[in-house]
Amino acid sequence: MSDNKTVEVTAHDLPLHCPQPGSALWSQHPRVFLDVLKTGEVTCPYCSTKYVFTGEAPKGHH
Repeated sequence: MSDNKTVEVTAHDLPLHCPQPGSALWSQHPRVFLDVLKTGEVTCPYCSTKYVFTGEAPKGHH
């Protein structure tokens, strides 16, 4: 069974970084910024949380 979770993010969450605010203390790791807009999804290299971008990309991003 996998612990990996999928988190939906929107333009409000950018710039995206992991761990997210409010993450449990035991799951903390060094903050890493992730480019979710490039492909619409990205996986954290530390904890394998998958982030999926939903909604409209902010202006100026493709």
